[in-house]
Amino acid sequence: MGRFDGKAAIVTGGGSGIGLAAAKRLLEEGASVTISGRDQARLDEAAARLPRGRVLAVAADVSARADCDALVAAAAERFGRLDTLVNAAGMNLVGSVAETSDEDWRACLDSDLGGVFYMTRAALPYLVRTRGSIVNVGSVSSLGGGWSHAAYCAAKAGVANLTRSVACDMGRHGVRANTVAPGLTVTGMVDAIMGDEALLEKAWERIPLRRAGQPEEVSAAIAFLASDEAAWITGATLAVDGGQTCTDGGPEWGK
Repeated sequence: MGRFDGKAAIVTGGGSGIGLAAAKRLLEEGASVTISGRDQARLDEAAARLPRGRVLAVAADVSARADCDALVAAAAERFGRLDTLVNAAGMNLVGSVAETSDEDWRACLDSDLGGVFYMTRAALPYLVRTRGSIVNVGSVSSLGGGWSHAAYCAAKAGVANLTRSVACDMGRHGVRANTVAPGLTVTGMVDAIMGDEALLEKAWERIPLRRAGQPEEVSAAIAFLASDEAAWITGATLAVDGGQTCTDGGPEWGK
């Protein structure tokens, strides 16, 4: 018997990386899952590798309120309920404060922070009915600043505090909200780092376990926070980072 038998989830950014790993984990444990992303073809390719009948793939841009509303409505219509929302969609723009354009600033905040807000607001009426849970994918950048990622760090810090506000506002309705804060994880976002031995050696100076994480390791934390095993946990930010946040600074290898 799975922890999510009979339950339904939405995973944004579910076509790849941490989002896809989270969707797989929830499906393995019994949930029906709606995955979303901007690219319908990529979503369809991902869905074809997942259990048929319990997966819905819906293209949506989480920075657009109308898309978020439509995504939640489609998921609820297909599966009849919503128990879990995993906000994993996002983008990572490189640039210091001086280098970040107005357009890049707005695009990153709209995607990484605005998308969490729009999806949460759209999902709450359904989550209240099921006393469900929200898991937001933040970053170690939710916990501190870093070099050359001004917009990303600001957005991810906002995700962590928005999560706390949702926990405060919705606890009386039985809805929980938590954040996972991954460190360096092997996804398409970090291909440049993973191919640079000098950067990796610099990274290991800040990561006690001296390796990058796998999406499946982050998805295990997501599944735990979404499950009833975490029924007494809300408003928390769980670092899944190989110990990086135990050290005395952020991702200095970004300098």
